[in-house]
Amino acid sequence: MASGITSSTSITGTSAAATADTKSIAGNFTQFLTLLTTQLKNQNPLDPLDTNQFTQQLVQFAGVEQQLKTNASLDTILTNSKAASASSASGLIGRTITADGASTDLADGKATWTLTPERAAAKAVVTIKSSDGTVVATKTTTLKAGAQSFEWDGTSTSGLSAKDGRYTITVDALDTTGARVTVDTKVSGKVDGVDLSGSEPVLTIGTARVPASSVKTLAAPSS
Repeated sequence: MASGITSSTSITGTSAAATADTKSIAGNFTQFLTLLTTQLKNQNPLDPLDTNQFTQQLVQFAGVEQQLKTNASLDTILTNSKAASASSASGLIGRTITADGASTDLADGKATWTLTPERAAAKAVVTIKSSDGTVVATKTTTLKAGAQSFEWDGTSTSGLSAKDGRYTITVDALDTTGARVTVDTKVSGKVDGVDLSGSEPVLTIGTARVPASSVKTLAAPSS
């Protein structure tokens, strides 16, 4: 499968709206100062102009202008952050990762998950479903404490070989007393693409999509 960024988005910083607002407030501020200066020059010395209202407006203008500058600065920071995140995620293409998740691909008769029960399970029923939610296979096993690999060879409950594609597992586990055991599931695979169209990068491993934030381990690049 060809590696590459599956889709991209243009990351822009300062919004056009903020820029327009800045220009607008700058123009209004200039007009305000011109009007104030003119009225001060032409005021009646015996009846001085009350500048309290103008002073209040001046403070308001200054506050709005400062807020717009702050928004522009935040936009710049956000732009830089998104660019750094995109660059970092793109660097994962070709690397093998392990991430939180229950869905992975069956390819060439092999699909693998990492199961980590909170404690040893005397009985664990692993249900494997296809992408449309159909139960394809059910396996009963035991789980020791700690992380361990669970591999499925693609054989369905009917004894036929399932088609390659995306499959999801659920695990119902019980300990020796019959109490339920929570089982954490993770998936591993080589990243072949990065989708940057959303709020955070999403890594693609075959047909599986893994949010970059869910990545737990990263294997050293192969030499």
